[in-house]
Amino acid sequence: MSDSPRETDLYPPIKQFLEDQGYVVKAEVGAADVVAVRGSEPPVVVELKLGFSLALFHQCVARLKVAEDVYLAVARQPGKRFQKALKDNTTLARRLGLGLITVRLSDALVEVHCDPGPYAPRKSKKRTAALLREFARRQGDPNNGGQTRAGLVTAYRQDALKVAVYLYEAGASKGADVARETGVPAATRMMRDDHYGWFEKVEKGVYGLTPSGAEAVSVSGRVLGA
Repeated sequence: MSDSPRETDLYPPIKQFLEDQGYVVKAEVGAADVVAVRGSEPPVVVELKLGFSLALFHQCVARLKVAEDVYLAVARQPGKRFQKALKDNTTLARRLGLGLITVRLSDALVEVHCDPGPYAPRKSKKRTAALLREFARRQGDPNNGGQTRAGLVTAYRQDALKVAVYLYEAGASKGADVARETGVPAATRMMRDDHYGWFEKVEKGVYGLTPSGAEAVSVSGRVLGA
């Protein structure tokens, strides 16, 4: 039975990887796990850990006081969970001006996912517009900051609730009538898509409210018929 992997298992592949690029590599120099020097170039520092952690990022940020080029190196794991963690932590490393390396211990494969350096994130005008559009459409401030996505009140949900309330009061109706009376232009598509399970098609172009839709109206605090 093989021993569990250790942080020291990362060192030989990292050392070989850097030496292949012309660096002289030494371990445990000062507070750094790995220091590599090539000619008169500034030193490269690598911190070794089996997995991602906040402490590892803190450690690497501290090393920026002694070297401009600092990498964190972690053991590569199989599976989608690690892939997501790798993607998220690569983004974080870039933001902090750090490099990120993974080492596959089964065959000593070393991969560099980002190099150290200043990071200027590209803004997405499309995402910014979507954010501001949702902000403008949202009525009031119905959510608590930090709550989970489950049960989150979005502008779409608020519009769907308007439609549900109208159907509760008026009964099954034509989509055009619902859109006009509620002020929700996308009412027909919303009822057709039925994202929340609140609506049902009664006949062509006419929609009614399901029992779960009626319950949503009651839970919303809008007591109808009062």
